Amino acid sequence: MTQDYLSSLFSVAGKTALVTGGATGIGRMIAEALVRAGARVLIASRKGDACEAVARELNALDAPGTAEGFAGDVGSEAGVMALVSEVKARTSHLNILVNNAGKTWGEPLEHFPHKAWDGVFSVNVAGLFTLTQQLLPLIEAAASDDDPARIVNLGSVMGAAPIGDNAYSYAASKAAVHHLTRILAKEFAPRRITVNAFAPGPFQSRMTAFATGDEHKRALVAASIPSGRIGRPDDIAGALLFLCGRGGAYTTGAIIPLDGGIGVETGHRIFGEAAL
Repeated sequence: MTQDYLSSLFSVAGKTALVTGGATGIGRMIAEALVRAGARVLIASRKGDACEAVARELNALDAPGTAEGFAGDVGSEAGVMALVSEVKARTSHLNILVNNAGKTWGEPLEHFPHKAWDGVFSVNVAGLFTLTQQLLPLIEAAASDDDPARIVNLGSVMGAAPIGDNAYSYAASKAAVHHLTRILAKEFAPRRITVNAFAPGPFQSRMTAFATGDEHKRALVAASIPSGRIGRPDDIAGALLFLCGRGGAYTTGAIIPLDGGIGVETGHRIFGEAAL
């Protein structure tokens, strides 16, 4: 009985999902969570061979879901349209869209180049918007009053708090993702589509390898996080299955912090030791 109750809240069995940037990092964690929970998962990124390899790994898990990997680039209009065509060739509906594909650029303020803005915003904001726009007929085809279709965007704690860390265009792009998430949540609610976003802190991934690539570096990063650790795959999986299962059907427009408390740090203590 307990298992039936939990499944009724968090199961995605029988649903079809697309995860962009699903071959590595948080995207890979998301794809695995959906496969383990019973979904058919389409995994796309610029490196199609990597997506195919991940799909094979996930299909070998003996999980109830399945995975398919192929190339898909959201960094240009032509790339988005090609990805949309590929998705339409594989399915007539899309219950879940996870806009995870992302790009970053890190460089000190004095040397931060203009080109670091165009490339990052093309993927993180324009690509996310255009892909969502073009896949809307497939998403609406899966939506119903009782079980809305779901869109989950990947933001960042750097888009929720004034954290630059030499990644100025990335941080600004993620703030844009958060705002766009709320706009689309408002516009899509009457269409029975929920739109939410994650605002992750540090997780181990290729994008954060410079800071999480070995145990020593991860320990240094963990020491700066209020909860004392970096994120784990289960942290992503639990939040994702809530949003995409029956339990999240009434949640839209939320920016969910998965950051171990970074987003609620208040910084400077005005009165110092005198306040203790």
